[in-house]
Amino acid sequence: MATEIIDAWAQHPTARHLNHPMFESLRRWTRGGLDAVAGELPVAATLAAMDEGGVGRSLISAWTGPHGDLIANDEVASFVRQAPDRLVGVGSLDISKPRAAVKELRRCVRELGFKAVRVLPWLWELPPTHARFYPVYSECCELGIPFCTQVGHTGPLLPSEFGRPIPYIDQVAIDFPDLIVVGGHIGYPWTEEMIAVATKHPNVYIDTSAYTVRRYPAALVDYLRGHGRHKVLFGTNWPMIPPARALEGLAEMQLGAEIAAGFLGANARRVFRL
Repeated sequence: MATEIIDAWAQHPTARHLNHPMFESLRRWTRGGLDAVAGELPVAATLAAMDEGGVGRSLISAWTGPHGDLIANDEVASFVRQAPDRLVGVGSLDISKPRAAVKELRRCVRELGFKAVRVLPWLWELPPTHARFYPVYSECCELGIPFCTQVGHTGPLLPSEFGRPIPYIDQVAIDFPDLIVVGGHIGYPWTEEMIAVATKHPNVYIDTSAYTVRRYPAALVDYLRGHGRHKVLFGTNWPMIPPARALEGLAEMQLGAEIAAGFLGANARRVFRL
């Protein structure tokens, strides 16, 4: 049976998302992703990119920040309804209002059927250990869903400090040992810190979004080939990187069938309970 490829971090973008000025810095050094658009993209555009890369399912995320929703939770739910066998919803929250954020998280899971939530600390210019995050972590534990976030440097021109795995993700995992944390974007330039944290904590994982296979740091490839074979999930950060481009050179990694199956899909199925 062929391995189903699951993209652990993607977006079906709205025009608000694609056209936001913060992403201009990313377009200087990404190739093949979507540029700014005049109108809304059909869900078929994301499905076509998935098909080109051989991706079976994508976890598509909402995008909420201090200035509002670039992709709203209800918009994500509407995208998923158009392709429920291909798209899986991931919510986003306004953590400036913790009580409201918890209520919205419950709605995302119980009413919209989302499988995870993603909040980006750099977007809020707050560390993951800030008190505003802790009610969300607690509710994720109660609901049994992963908390997804970004680790490593920030592509948009905002400070990168809050993407450090140590001390931030390490401390969160100590305070919430039952919380499943998926750190996207590999953690570069602190990849070895992220590997150490994922090794230390059973419920901390890494996804490879925002990096093509040929740009994976050697330390991550060694980890994936060895004791981290169950802890690394494939991701793209579509629309910034198309799946086909993200996977170029996969055979050169020489992962072997079992490790490749876990990395490309089985790990995500287990972590997100798909």
